[in-house]
Amino acid sequence: MSTPKVVVVMGVAGTGKTTIGPLLAARLGVPYAEGDDFHPPANIAKMSAGTPLTDEDRRPWLDAIGSWAHGRAELGGVVSCSALKRSYRDRLRAEAPGVVFVHLAGDRSLIEDRMSHRQGHFMPTALLDSQFATLQPLQEDEAGVVVDVSGGPEEITGRAVKALAELP
Repeated sequence: MSTPKVVVVMGVAGTGKTTIGPLLAARLGVPYAEGDDFHPPANIAKMSAGTPLTDEDRRPWLDAIGSWAHGRAELGGVVSCSALKRSYRDRLRAEAPGVVFVHLAGDRSLIEDRMSHRQGHFMPTALLDSQFATLQPLQEDEAGVVVDVSGGPEEITGRAVKALAELP
């Protein structure tokens, strides 16, 4: 990537957005923002209770992430955000048209296993099915890449950097 871009690291819970995001930001030499930090307290309370968020719940969260991405448009940055639906990604692009997505994708059993070993995260494994049911993969007209999450964090980050470098 020759010019600074804002990269949204997306995917269902447990794919490693919070692990890969900072590693990717470091490799690209740009700041990282944790998408979960943009959630209003009511959203965190819902998810902690095992209740999936509605599209209405997600609007202020997506707008806050989009605003951050817009502010970084000429500087570059990496932010994690599940961005599971096309409409969510469209909302982010409306605020920050140049964003590029890195979709961390993997086998459900691998992701569930990783989630079951996480400490101190508010997203319970029980919501994984709703995440997969909601997921709309990147479409051909969306700027982004799909990166397999098998292997270790450095390996996954390397695949992401390589895939981003190959984008037109």
